[in-house]
Amino acid sequence: MTVQELPGAAAYRPTPPPAWKPLTDPAPLLPDPEPYRVLGTDAVADADPELLLRLYAELVRGRRYNAQATALTKQGRLAVYPSSTGQEACEIAAASVLEEQDWLFPSYRDTLAAVARGLDPVEALTLLRGDRHTGYDPREHRIAPLCTPLATQLPHAVGLAHAARLKGDDVVALAMVGDGGTSEGDFHEALNFAAVWRAPVVFLVQNNGFAISVPLAKQTAAPSLAHKAVGYGMPGRLVDGNDVAAVHQVLGEAVARARSGGGPTLVEAVTYRMDAHTNADDATRYRVDSEVEVWRAHDPIQLLERELTGRGLLGDEAIEEARAAAERMAAALRERMNADPVLEPMDLFAHVYAEQTAQLREQAARLRVELNAELDQHGQDDVEEGR
Repeated sequence: MTVQELPGAAAYRPTPPPAWKPLTDPAPLLPDPEPYRVLGTDAVADADPELLLRLYAELVRGRRYNAQATALTKQGRLAVYPSSTGQEACEIAAASVLEEQDWLFPSYRDTLAAVARGLDPVEALTLLRGDRHTGYDPREHRIAPLCTPLATQLPHAVGLAHAARLKGDDVVALAMVGDGGTSEGDFHEALNFAAVWRAPVVFLVQNNGFAISVPLAKQTAAPSLAHKAVGYGMPGRLVDGNDVAAVHQVLGEAVARARSGGGPTLVEAVTYRMDAHTNADDATRYRVDSEVEVWRAHDPIQLLERELTGRGLLGDEAIEEARAAAERMAAALRERMNADPVLEPMDLFAHVYAEQTAQLREQAARLRVELNAELDQHGQDDVEEGR
């Protein structure tokens, strides 16, 4: 039996009802075919020289921070460190476009963004050295906890941004994620809710080419990750992730749009992970050195330094001053990280729930008994050794 032979077929209408028509014109939402650039183009003439100099100093500092944190893993002071070397332009720009009341939602690779937002470098690394919860107070710094599970921070960012909008608070959330995170269900759920609610949130995808060892081509067949925005009803922007001026401009526009009630934006920054996924990874197993060298020629620090020196805005003295400041930061970080933290085992049970559960109370009591027994044993040993 065909559709036309069914009872009531005369009322059948093959044309979808009006509710099925597109809610949004897709054309304005589509990203540019090529990543947006500022450095080396005519657009650089409109860039603020003072801003570019500040961004340069932050890039140099960020590169040294990455190098020092990586060295700390080799010294046993950090359990693991996911370096953002090569991605500093994304990290610095993300932090610098936010106002004090805004929130940053980083992934595990975004410790540099947290530091650039003002977080103490030692506190940013506390979690990675196996120390206390998070390592910092998220409310004090308006930085959500560093997130190791892929993309789970994205729905959190949307929830906070939506709640702020309902309360009338002037708050924008900027959520950072890698290209691998876009393959997670949390990515879909976050973008869908953000667009439907018109939440004041900006999604920054750092497309560094690999989800650990999986290249982007094995994750998606989309023209770009920025194109995914159209399916949710938000603008997608494609930007050169190593051009700090371009990333700063695009993110700044997205934050301003969100703050004014325009809703969310998905920004894809095309960059490259110069170091391995973490210090525990062997990147030579899935990429060749020649590929890395091509990206070294597009280094974010070199791009900006070339632009500033060519325009006479940056001289040798200023370059050395930026490097010296970065070295002072690294020396202070190294000294403080070389000091063993004083740990309180009972802190394991703090800041888990507002009111401890019966199970936590039981576990805490058991640990307290074990600690007291160990203390008594050590005391007895000391007495015997003194005899």
